[in-house]
Amino acid sequence: MFDLSIGKILILAVIALIIFGPNELPKMAAQAGRALKDLRRIAEGAKNDLREGLGPEFANLELEDLNPKRFVQKHLFDDVNGDHPGSAAARPRANGSSLAPGEPAPYDTDAT
Repeated sequence: MFDLSIGKILILAVIALIIFGPNELPKMAAQAGRALKDLRRIAEGAKNDLREGLGPEFANLELEDLNPKRFVQKHLFDDVNGDHPGSAAARPRANGSSLAPGEPAPYDTDAT
């Protein structure tokens, strides 16, 4: 999200030093640290409340799972055996059986 390199961080530190001064900068850093800690605590509490509200069947729910792309990948493409969707073992044949590892997929001239 933010592309902060070491140079940019140093420039921000110098600007903060000029604006707040050497006496106020440690106090401001401590306040920022406390605010970040409070935000993390609030976010963790919200995640726990969401898990409790959804019930035990969603106990292993992660916030990343709410992303539609991740949800589809997890629930539609992940095989029970852990095969990836692009592997040969995960591609079904026309009759419903899976291909053997290393076996090429059937070629359909009508479909191309």
